[in-house]
Amino acid sequence: MKTRISLLLASAGALAISACTPGDRYGQPQQMNRAQQGAIAGAVVGGVLGATRDKDKNNQGMDAIKGAIVGAAVGGVGGAILDQQQKSLQQQLNNPNIRIVNNGSYLTVVMPESTLFATDSAAVGAQGQNDLYIIARNLNQYPNSRIQVVGHTDSTGSAAYNQDLSERRARSVAGILTAGGVSQGRIATSGRGATQPVASNDTAAGRAQNRRVEILITPTR
Repeated sequence: MKTRISLLLASAGALAISACTPGDRYGQPQQMNRAQQGAIAGAVVGGVLGATRDKDKNNQGMDAIKGAIVGAAVGGVGGAILDQQQKSLQQQLNNPNIRIVNNGSYLTVVMPESTLFATDSAAVGAQGQNDLYIIARNLNQYPNSRIQVVGHTDSTGSAAYNQDLSERRARSVAGILTAGGVSQGRIATSGRGATQPVASNDTAAGRAQNRRVEILITPTR
């Protein structure tokens, strides 16, 4: 039974892939966008859930396929929404130092210290406030998501100090998003101190990259 279900899931996944990656005019497969990737991921997850949550066990294969189809539809919609929101944010923000990364299932808005804070400060400057209000407006345009604000520092100073600073900076950013109309219930904050560097702390340039706040935007449906 498990083997048969696995084969059915594999078939469903292949069906989703073939449906989402049409060939070009020369018959070569095209690169998938986020919506297509979401559809495939949803198909796999939906297929597994359809198989494992079947109660009567009498038609588990069809349950797996139905789950895959529903999952593909949901995943595809979620991916398309992320594509739209990423494009909208990029158009609205007029700050080349802010990066927006589409990770497939969520967006990450990476804001370096230089756009938000003075050294060792958790008070957001005027330009940073303006950028955050723009982000808040975008989040209100796409209300079906949860937001995690994560502060990061470089390794200069003690671990305890860096942890506290990263937490205070995350709370400051979240406070401005809330002031911009984003529901407080959608937002969670945390600090990582210097534990998650993205570059070497041995150089000034690397430390500058590590001092950042990340806003993670995850669709809820």
